[in-house]
Amino acid sequence: MNRTAANQGTGGRNVTGRSVAGGSVVNAAADRLRWTRNDALVAIGAAAVDLLGFSVGTQSEDIPLTLSAVCALVAAGLCLLARRSRPVAVLAAVLLLGVVPNVVIPDVAPHFPLALAVALYSVVRFSRPAVAAAGAALTVPLASAGQGGTLVPSGWSLVANTAAAGLVAGAALVVNRWQREVAANHARHAERAVADERRRIARELHDIVAHHITAMQLMAGGARANLAHDTEAARAALVTLEDSGRIALREMRQLLDVLRAGEEADEAPPAPQPGTADLERIVTESRLAGTRTEFTVDGAVRPLPPSVGLTLFRIVQEALTNTRKHAGDAQARVHLTYQPDAVCVEVCDDGAGAPPPAARPAAGSGYGLIGMRERVALQGGTLEAAARVDGGFRVAARLPVPAGRGGEGGEHR
Repeated sequence: MNRTAANQGTGGRNVTGRSVAGGSVVNAAADRLRWTRNDALVAIGAAAVDLLGFSVGTQSEDIPLTLSAVCALVAAGLCLLARRSRPVAVLAAVLLLGVVPNVVIPDVAPHFPLALAVALYSVVRFSRPAVAAAGAALTVPLASAGQGGTLVPSGWSLVANTAAAGLVAGAALVVNRWQREVAANHARHAERAVADERRRIARELHDIVAHHITAMQLMAGGARANLAHDTEAARAALVTLEDSGRIALREMRQLLDVLRAGEEADEAPPAPQPGTADLERIVTESRLAGTRTEFTVDGAVRPLPPSVGLTLFRIVQEALTNTRKHAGDAQARVHLTYQPDAVCVEVCDDGAGAPPPAARPAAGSGYGLIGMRERVALQGGTLEAAARVDGGFRVAARLPVPAGRGGEGGEHR
C-alpha cells in the first residue's frame, strides 16, 4: 500500500497520530512553561543558598538534617523556573514546600527562605495589585508555619516575616515603577524621533517641490514667450526645464528611498547629496529663470561635512526661489564666506519691481523660512531673515565648522 493510501486510511489524519489542534495546544503549553537561562540561574542559586543556610542552622544547634527537608528545599528552588509564567502557582508551591522542613525539624531557628523571597517578588512584579497584596499577606503567616510546633507564628517570628515580606514587595514595586518610567521614556524618544523625521521629510519635500516647480514654471513661460521670435532662447529654456525636472525626480527618488529603506535592495548606489559645489548650478538656474544673480566666494575653500553642505545648498535654493516668487524683476546676490571655524552664506535681493514690503513674507512666516531655521538649528548655527531697510530681502546664515571637520567626498566633486 502506498503512502497516499495510508493517509487516506487514517481519515485525513496526520500519519504521526497528532492533529493540528493537538499540536497547537502542546505548543501553547510549552510557551507557558518556557523559562530562560536567567530563570535557571535564579532557581539553582536560591536552592543552593537555602540548602546551605538550613544546613548551617541545623549543625549549629546539633540537629540532624533529614532527606525530606533537603528534597523540599531543592524542589522549592526548582519551582522558580516558572516564576514568570505562573507566579501565583509558584508562590503557593514554595509556601507548601516550605512547611516540610519546619515540620520535620521543628526546633530549627526561624528563617525566611530565599526561594520564598524570589517567589513573592515575582508575584508582585508580574501580577495585579490585588493578587500581589493577597500574596504578601498570606506569605507573612505561612512562611513560618510549623516552626516550633505551632501553626501560626507569633512574636519576633511574625515581625521578622512582616519586615521581610515588606522589603521584598517594596523592591518589586520600585522595579515596576522604574520599568514604567523607562518604557515611557522610550515611547517619548520614539515619538520625538518620528516627529523629527517627519519634519525633515517635510523640509526636503518643500525645498525640492518649491524650487524646481517654480523654476520649471518660469522656464516654461520663457520658452512660450520666445518660441515665435527667438528659438534659441526657447530651446535653452526647454533644456533647463528638462534638467530641472530630472534633478527634481532624482532628489525625490532619494527621499523615497530613505522612506522604504530595507524593503528592497538598491539597483544603483545613491547619488551624493547636493552641497556647496552645486551652488553654481543653482545660481545658473536662477539666471536662466530671469533673475540677475551674482555669486561670490571669500576665504579658503575647503571640504565641508555633507550635512553642512546640504544645509547651505537648501538655504540658497529656498532664498532664490523666494526671490523669484516674491521680488519680481529683482537682482540677487549670493555670497559664501569660509571662516576658520565657520562658514557663512548671505542671499540678498534689491526687490526691484517687487510688490510693496507689506506683501513680502515676514521673517518668521512661510514653510520655507521655518525649514531654514530648523536646518540651521540642527547644525548649531544662526539664521537672519528679514526685509532690508533700503528695500529687498536678506537671508544670512552662519554654521559652525570646527577645524578638522572635513567633508566625506560629497562637497567637492
